[in-house]
Formats: sequence, structure tokens, C-alpha cells
Amino acid sequence: MTAIRILIGVVIASIAGVALVPMLALLDLAGGGDGLGLCTEGLASCRTSYFDGFELLGMLVVVLFLLLMLLRAAFHVRSLIQERRDAEVVHGSMGGRDRLSGG
Repeated sequence: MTAIRILIGVVIASIAGVALVPMLALLDLAGGGDGLGLCTEGLASCRTSYFDGFELLGMLVVVLFLLLMLLRAAFHVRSLIQERRDAEVVHGSMGGRDRLSGG
């Protein structure tokens, strides 16, 4: 169960990291950098096609979608484990009552 919780935490941190990539690129450009490789010679001489932004957006959306699917799967596995644990507790408690009343 602890491994599932760690996985959920890592996936949530990854989602936050991926969502922050555009902001980090803008901060890098504002600071005189190359915008994480978007503008190789800086913002003043940046020449990109019209589709570079859409390509980046598409990649980020696909990665976020995959991470959300992984998060959903981790929550589903956690609920299955919890249901199995609850069923074992209920089954064990019912078996104990039969033994007491039978004697």
C-alpha cells in the first residue's frame, strides 16, 4: 500500500512539473536565455514557425493525459487493495462469531 502512495505522489509531482514547463521556458526567455531551446539566439532574434507552439502544447497535453491515466490507475489499484483488505476483515469477524455460538 505504501508503494502505491509513493507512486501517486510521484505522479502528482510529475504532473505539476510538466505543467510548469511553459512558465520555465518563458522565465528563461525573459532572463536572456534560449527558452529551453525554443529560441537558440535569444528572444530578439527568435524565428520560429507558427506551429512550434502548437507542437509544444500537443506534447504537453499528451504527457499530461498519460500521467493522469497513470494516476487514475494507481487510485484504482489502491481502492482494489482497500476493498480486499476490508473484505478479509469482515470475513474474519464473521467466522469468529460462528465458533463462539457453536459451543
